[in-house]
Amino acid sequence: MAVMIRNDVFNCFVFYGVLLVIKMYMIAILTGQVRLRKKAFANPEDALRHGGLEFHREDPYVERCRRAHINDMENIFPFLFLGAVYSLIGPSLSVARLHFLVFFLGRLMHSAAYLFALKAPTRSLAYTVAQIPCISMAFQILMAFAAYA
Repeated sequence: MAVMIRNDVFNCFVFYGVLLVIKMYMIAILTGQVRLRKKAFANPEDALRHGGLEFHREDPYVERCRRAHINDMENIFPFLFLGAVYSLIGPSLSVARLHFLVFFLGRLMHSAAYLFALKAPTRSLAYTVAQIPCISMAFQILMAFAAYA
């Protein structure tokens, strides 16, 4: 039996948060698959297992995938904290949904721009768009808790 929290904003946040975590896992899996396909292993023991020490090397596309994954962690983890706290301060559902959706779409576009090496400034623009709801949520959280400081 599923137990739902009776907070529509939080439930909306959980939906987008889980989608973002799945996206992060997909990029991690992609990075591993590209390593195998390109035979470019970060660790000598992995290289030995898959052909020899000459495969303990870097590959430009593996590095691109890895950087996309690192960038996701640098941005999605703070979003998960901000979104959870923001959900608890009583924002409007439609405004909160817009914050979560804009961040999600910005991160999707950022990953696509990274993985497909789209022309600049696509990746920077996607990054900036995704930061706007985070800054907005952080500001609203601070305002809600300013009286307690």
